[in-house]
Order: sequence, then structure tokens, then C-alpha cells
Amino acid sequence: MDKMPSWTLKFQEAFRDSETLSNFLGWKTSEKVTKIYPVFIPRDLAQRMKDEGQNGVLAREFFPDEAELIDQGYLDPIGDKKFNVAPQIIHRYPNRVLFTATSVCPVHCRYCFRKNELSPNDEIFETDFEKTLNYLREHSEISEIIFTGGDPLTLTDAKLDRTLEAFSKISHIKDIRFHTRYPAILPERIDEGFVGLLNKWSRHFRTISLAVHANHVKEFSCASKSALKLLAGARIQLLSQTVLLKNVNDSEKALTELMEFFVDHKVRPYYLHHPDQVRGGMHFYLSLEEGRSLYHSLRKNLPGWAIPQYVIDVPGGHGKIPAANPEAHSYSGNLLSLSGETISISEPHAQV
Repeated sequence: MDKMPSWTLKFQEAFRDSETLSNFLGWKTSEKVTKIYPVFIPRDLAQRMKDEGQNGVLAREFFPDEAELIDQGYLDPIGDKKFNVAPQIIHRYPNRVLFTATSVCPVHCRYCFRKNELSPNDEIFETDFEKTLNYLREHSEISEIIFTGGDPLTLTDAKLDRTLEAFSKISHIKDIRFHTRYPAILPERIDEGFVGLLNKWSRHFRTISLAVHANHVKEFSCASKSALKLLAGARIQLLSQTVLLKNVNDSEKALTELMEFFVDHKVRPYYLHHPDQVRGGMHFYLSLEEGRSLYHSLRKNLPGWAIPQYVIDVPGGHGKIPAANPEAHSYSGNLLSLSGETISISEPHAQV
């Protein structure tokens, strides 16, 4: 019998109930919150949270907070369900689709835009892979599949291999992209076997990209740096994805340090997301004016190629659009959607 990979053992040992987590950290956990939004935190990350303290960046991102009970925001802030056109397929843009590979993550981020959908019973995760493939075959305009979730790297290498093989048989699918938390949160997932899988399929697709989701340099451990080194040696595009979060990384210093960290580890800064107006995560929200001001400040500290795109997913499914004109001197105002519609989001929307 094959030996179980070390990352799966760490996954199984993660804290997944509030009482055990509270006993370990010595911090009181709100059961009111965790009944609605459960906890899931790997032990290594929990130890780093404990070392940093309850007011630290890691605790703000991952430790339950009663602010999650604020009755404001959207259950589906970016319109996933509106564009859920086939099992595990969200088709919002003409030439690319999201493939909701799994509802399972290596950590429960308290700001997650899908925190009200992360259940295998939610419609966006319902599986019927033959119907998924049929939809892709019938839509020749689709050239890229973006693995999302949950976190797609929760799937085993064998499962990912079978899925990529199926997608490779559809001639118009040229590009594959993964968005993942694993390099920062449970870096043992990034091993030689996984890198070998990426290299294998890089010969069959035009590009394979992997977007590393991290919001602060404190998320990265020594093991994370080793994981990034492995990924940097793979035949893939290595990208970054960051969410701008109030009281986590909403400072010029924090964002600059993070982008420099990415560049140091051969990760191309790619996306800086304005926070989504998700119910249960509105305490992380900051105004577009504040976000634009912070983004503009990065130009003083970083070369253009090290500055990510600042984007916003407009509520209601309008899609991801640029949130800032780097030449602008005013940070207030409206947004223009991809369809040309003028949209104002200067204040958070009411509960929906």
C-alpha cells in the first residue's frame, strides 16, 4: 500500500472545531460564529497564529470573529449562481470558465467571498462530469479553464491527472489555471509528485498557470519558501493573488513587502482584489477610495512589472474590472463594467 503523503496527514490533523482550537490557543471562540462559519486551521498555522498573538495578522484572517455576524452583504457577492451553467462550471467571460473542483480548503479564511457557499451540497459544486465535459465540448469559444473552489489542490494528484487528461482531449482548451492557498497555508502539498504532474501536462496545454493566494508576508513559513522554490522550477506561469483587507494589509508597507516577497520568489504579481461585499466578511471591507489611494502608493516603491492589477468583482455578476487608473489623481468616482454600464459602489450595498 502506498504511503500517505505528508500533506494529507497534516490536513487530517487540522483543527476543525471551536473547542479544540480554543483550548490550543487559549483564546475564547464564539460558538455563535462557528455554528454558521466553521473553523478549519492546520496545526502549523495555528501555532504561528498563537506565536503572533490574538491581535496579529494571522488571527485576523483566520480566527472567528463576532463581526462575522453583522447582517450586511451578499450571500453570493459576485453572482456565481447566475453564471453556473453546467455542473461545476461558472461561465462569466466568453473565452474562459471557472471549474469548481471542490468545496474543500486547507483553511477557512474569514473574509472568503464564497464563505456562504462552501458546502458540497451547494449547487455550484454539484458534480456530473460528463455533463461538464459536454458543455465544454459544445462551447468552442472556451480556451481556458480556471480551477477554483474551495481549493483545487485539495484533490489528489491522481484526481487532478484524470481531470486534466479529460480536458486535454477537448481541442479548443488551450490554457489551464489553478488558484490556490496551499503554498502559504499547507505547503507540504507542493511536492515533487505535484510538480511532476504540472510538468507532464505543460506539454499538452499552451500554458499552465498557478496563482498563489496570499495576503501578507507573515503567511509564509520556511516550508512555504521551499514550496515556492519547487514551483519556480516547474514549467508553468507562477502568479500571485491578494485580497485587500482592512486591518490586515491595508497599508503601503504591507502591500509593498508582499509584492517584493513574490518577486523574490519568482512569483509574478498578478491580482490585487478589492474585497467582495460578502455577508460575514464586511468587517474586512474598505472603500474604493481608500483602496485606490493605497494602490497608487505602490508606484512609488515598485517597478511597473511588480505591481499587480487592482481589480474588483462588481456585485451582481458584472465581472472583474479594473478598479484604478494609475494616472488618476482622484480616487473617488464610478466604475465602468465590461458592457459599458456605469456602476457606483462608493458605499457597501445593503443585505441581499
